[in-house]
Amino acid sequence: MADDMVNVDAGTNAGTNAGTGAGTDAGTDTAAGVRDGDAVSRFVERFAAQLTEAGMQRMAARVFAQLLASDGGAMTSAELGEALQISPAAVSGAVSYLTQVNMVSREREPGSRRDRYVLHNELWYETFTRRDQVLTLWEKTLREGAATLGTDSPAGARVAETAAFFEFMQGEMLGLMDRWRAHKATIGLG
Repeated sequence: MADDMVNVDAGTNAGTNAGTGAGTDAGTDTAAGVRDGDAVSRFVERFAAQLTEAGMQRMAARVFAQLLASDGGAMTSAELGEALQISPAAVSGAVSYLTQVNMVSREREPGSRRDRYVLHNELWYETFTRRDQVLTLWEKTLREGAATLGTDSPAGARVAETAAFFEFMQGEMLGLMDRWRAHKATIGLG
């Protein structure tokens, strides 16, 4: 990776370490001076715990929260390991999960051997759009299951209701994403 890119990300993220003291310019916030690295670490751990409670793998949740809290939205494996005080193997496993569920991408700068792990642009929009594709697949399978079970049976009726729920969710999700984009523009988020 190009050294200037590494330094930007390393400088941004190292200050989120709890007690490591790495990167004194890491927590620089142009408005407030310097971020409190311990407070950032507490935020990362708190949000990661909430993601874990919602069903995400614990280490993946920590890595995701750390990336989200980084100004660049991208870090190397070494930076993640240092910030979270975890092993390279733990970072690798977490990143594998996050790439599999399309929450992060792996990028390599030309001429470099190191990968950077990057949050997707419009992360939540993309995540929910992909979820919409999953809902389509589930709905189709559930409708076939309801027909197989017979919609007049209790199991078939339950499966048919689940399919109808996912169909409803899909319709609502499309409208919701359109409303989000319009709202985002009105609050100055691009």
